[in-house]
Amino acid sequence: MKQSKWMSVLVIACLVVLSITTLAPFLWMILTSLKPLQEVEQSSILPSAANPGNYSEVFQQVNFSRYYANSVFIAAWVTLLTLLTSSLAAFSFARLKWSGRDSLFKLYLATMMIPGVVTMIPNYTIMVKLHLLDSFTGLIVPASFSAFGTFLLRQFMLTIPPALDEAAYIDGATPWQIFAEVALPLSRPGLITLAVFTFMGNYGSFFWPLVIVKSDQLRTLPIGLMYFDSMYGRTTNLLMAASVMSIVPPALLFILLQKHLVKGIQLGAVKG
Repeated sequence: MKQSKWMSVLVIACLVVLSITTLAPFLWMILTSLKPLQEVEQSSILPSAANPGNYSEVFQQVNFSRYYANSVFIAAWVTLLTLLTSSLAAFSFARLKWSGRDSLFKLYLATMMIPGVVTMIPNYTIMVKLHLLDSFTGLIVPASFSAFGTFLLRQFMLTIPPALDEAAYIDGATPWQIFAEVALPLSRPGLITLAVFTFMGNYGSFFWPLVIVKSDQLRTLPIGLMYFDSMYGRTTNLLMAASVMSIVPPALLFILLQKHLVKGIQLGAVKG
């Protein structure tokens, strides 16, 4: 009994140390965002005097509110369209029977092994031919199709008993009605999980917006943050202040939906 108690104390102590290690960069970022620029390179961790004015100066230096709105707008639309396209494809692969279904699904999954930089030039070429460079459409549409999302939702839909489909067909339901009224409601944890992953991934997307965006009005937060670290100098305190503000939406999303996220990951790993 005594040995078990000591083991519990040891485990808790290890978890505390790991938590502190994980939170240390985040705490440093917050403290640095409150420092004057001349104190950033000093060895002291705490600022001599808190300077919350760094946060307001961020909006004076760049069009930060515009970048903020662009990132949220683009991530929200990509999330919505990804849920639509992935759920339709997942329903087809999981619930409908057609020739070559499994072979095509394996080929579809194989695209997950292709690095994004490999498809960057073909995607860019397509955007040029469609005249979608420097536009919201060019930022949103290429990111709205996800092999991972299709795989995740397919795993959920495989857990739905086939008897529900058969009962719906007997009642005269069409495949579209089964999709909307049976498959989607029962796949809610998977949809929430995919929504969180998709929003967080696209909210922080850097390379594709960097390639396709030319005008300042379409810049997203990751591109806007580059202003504070350029060849003309680095304003680390402002960069940290902007970074603190930029992580608020994904942090709130994760906190509010963490229970659904964990449940979705657990259920998605089970094949019916």
